[in-house]
Amino acid sequence: MDPVCIIGAGPAGLCAAVALKARGLPFRILEKGPGIGGIWDIDRPDTPMYESAHFISSRTLSGFQDFPMPAEYPDYPRHDRILEYVRSYARHHDLERHVTFGADVTTVAPGPLTSGLPAQWAVEWAGGSGSFSAVIVATGVTWHPNLPEIPGQFGGEVRHSRSYRSPEEFRGRRVLIVGGGNSAVDIACDAARTADAAFISMRRGYHFVPKYVFGIPSDVFSHAGPRLPPWLEQRVFGFLLDRVLVGDLKRYGLPEPDHPVLTSHPIMNTQLLHHLGHGDITARPDVARLDGDAVVFADGARDEVDLVLLATGFRRAFPFLELPAPAGPAGPAPGSENPTAASRGSGSNLRPEDLFLMVLHRRLPTLAFMGLFETDGAAYGLFGRQAEVVARGLECLIQRGDRADAVRRHVSEARPEVRGARRYVDSPRHAWYVGDRIYGKQLDRFVRTLQQH
Repeated sequence: MDPVCIIGAGPAGLCAAVALKARGLPFRILEKGPGIGGIWDIDRPDTPMYESAHFISSRTLSGFQDFPMPAEYPDYPRHDRILEYVRSYARHHDLERHVTFGADVTTVAPGPLTSGLPAQWAVEWAGGSGSFSAVIVATGVTWHPNLPEIPGQFGGEVRHSRSYRSPEEFRGRRVLIVGGGNSAVDIACDAARTADAAFISMRRGYHFVPKYVFGIPSDVFSHAGPRLPPWLEQRVFGFLLDRVLVGDLKRYGLPEPDHPVLTSHPIMNTQLLHHLGHGDITARPDVARLDGDAVVFADGARDEVDLVLLATGFRRAFPFLELPAPAGPAGPAPGSENPTAASRGSGSNLRPEDLFLMVLHRRLPTLAFMGLFETDGAAYGLFGRQAEVVARGLECLIQRGDRADAVRRHVSEARPEVRGARRYVDSPRHAWYVGDRIYGKQLDRFVRTLQQH
């Protein structure tokens, strides 16, 4: 049997390796970087990690399923502690000997189809190539910057936050942070403490959630309470934020949220409100244009700055994937011996609906993805449950026969609910959102289905 190729030795890829190892399936991990850890290795030149980064979910709920974070860790560990934790997980499961480092994958393409499945996958990387029975893409989603087009000319520096490392980069400068995610807010706080002048531009309003509620980490507080229907949970939590914990965000110059609480990724940082309240940073609306040595905003305000840092997120891009285009609305016919013409980088057009449970490719289910989802809960536990789906699913598919046919049909046709009753913000990022509880249940349900085959 050809081994399974895992692309990426970050948290998701390691979970996949642990699950494959438990099933007795051979595997090889290809890692572009020099060591285990993915984005948490701040010494990698291509990582988006920065010195002030901490986990936004708590140590209590954020560990791997079979390997909790050390009790001596703080509630919200810094990036270097997370890196050591991830590497200790790899050592615990003896995974490093399976990793090829410096293996920048350039091509992943399916071979001819037999009974609707590729006979093998051809993978090429810097310095090598190989044939694999299946491929698991566990590269993460924070490598390819999303760069908005801003009209006008600017005499200063404009760059994406992926290149940001240290608050020292802001010293003696007038800095604008563009973006409203957790990284944008973290970096804006660095600028507030270090820059000569600091501004943050948000095109929409967001809900700010404190990391502690009544002295307890927010996610622990939420999980410890009674399970409420989504509509009631939304109202109760919204009341707590608006009336008790945070208050009216407009007082800080921030736009009012344009969506109900819990329907967008939460901002787990109220330090920004502290800096806004103390005048260390100024909130601005969306950027309208660049104008020489200044930035003009949607409300007409104009600020002179010499650095614009775009904390505008990342694209889910897999330029190494060469996937065949569907033969028609229903995809290639079962049993087709050859895929249709492959499209270079076609994996970068991946949509949630192309994947069963956001894990197994519906047309080519021996291609799996780990960690593409977004959720307002801790991710690593869900990585472990995804890995169980991947390992058991690939075990059935690789062996072929009636079991493989049944799994392939199920993966192609089933449409399990993964979001629950909550309606998330309509955006490319939130298209990948799942409700952590219902998603976990659906992953477990499919594992039970696989056990019956």
